[in-house]
Amino acid sequence: MATPRDAEIRKDVQTYYGQVLKKSADFQTNACVTAARPVPQHIREALQNVHEEVSLRYYGCGLVIPECLENCWILDLGSGSGRDCYALSQLVGEKGHVTGIDMTEGQVEVANKYIEYHMEKYGFQAPNVTFIHGYIEKLEEAGIKNESYDIVISNCAINLVPDKQQVLQEVYRVLKHGGELYFSDVYASLELPEEIRTHKVLWGECLGGALYWKDLSILAKKVGFCPPRLVTANFITVQNKELENVIGDCRFVSATFRLFKLPKTGPTQKCQVIYNGGIRGHEKELIFDANFTFKKDEVVEVDEETVAILKNSRFAQDFLIGPDGEKFPTYGAYTALEVKMMVGRHHRFNGHEFEQTPGDSEGQGSLACYSSWDHKESDMTE
Repeated sequence: MATPRDAEIRKDVQTYYGQVLKKSADFQTNACVTAARPVPQHIREALQNVHEEVSLRYYGCGLVIPECLENCWILDLGSGSGRDCYALSQLVGEKGHVTGIDMTEGQVEVANKYIEYHMEKYGFQAPNVTFIHGYIEKLEEAGIKNESYDIVISNCAINLVPDKQQVLQEVYRVLKHGGELYFSDVYASLELPEEIRTHKVLWGECLGGALYWKDLSILAKKVGFCPPRLVTANFITVQNKELENVIGDCRFVSATFRLFKLPKTGPTQKCQVIYNGGIRGHEKELIFDANFTFKKDEVVEVDEETVAILKNSRFAQDFLIGPDGEKFPTYGAYTALEVKMMVGRHHRFNGHEFEQTPGDSEGQGSLACYSSWDHKESDMTE
């Protein structure tokens, strides 16, 4: 239940994003500035197709455009002026759909203003994007139904909500089984002191509501998600002496994670997988997270949790998954591609069946990817 303090924070954030900020250059930190990194050409082109006014009012801290999007239904939490939504609407195609929800009325108005512009630019017969004025911790009130989306994204918005567990619970509710939350947000190196948590500008700058980085794993487990898998992370700098004095020794990072919602089934075992190169923009390799990069036609051994994700998510059709606990058969000096051709989509070897379709196992393994960012606490506070 929202407290009077929560309502005050919400009002302050709405004022900051609706009246104080007019463009991304108005920020006093780089928390809500997306770090430069290589972007696949098809995503770069989709972003370039977004209207200039929409892009100018983009306030994000990461790139939240995951892989394998065709025909997907995607929900964007804190969609703002709609930049990510419009890029995604082009990538999911006419049979997919993107919904954006934001609590700042002015931002939603900007987003709605350009629906016809983008649909005409993409050559779509009917709009495949919708914008809703509402709260990301109250998706049910906004009319978002249970298990209605393949992917939920969020770009530097969850930190702006005091009750982050409620946000994750709502996301879990609206995701289909096998779906994921792919999101960028801000994390702190320590539990934030009262002075930071009550500072209006730091809340607007995405720092005052930053989650202590260890708490993400705790909240994810409590809600029912698999352990968080880190994709990228970047340190945040502050270009304001007054704010630096308030922050003191606390360090902040912007990080992109993926959280999967898997079916409630029995445990699986680690095994080997082969990526078939079938995902657009990732034909040669798929950088899945900080721990796993899958090169086309190469055999990779993965842990139990990763096996469960690949079997039960939209990535199932793009991987050949070997039998639990065993290696792919080696026929002399054959390459992985040749092994794949011999095995086929359904082939029995030594009494085991190789599949390229969703399985029925859920990983109960260790914190595979999150541990790669799990530096000693001193690493973040030096």
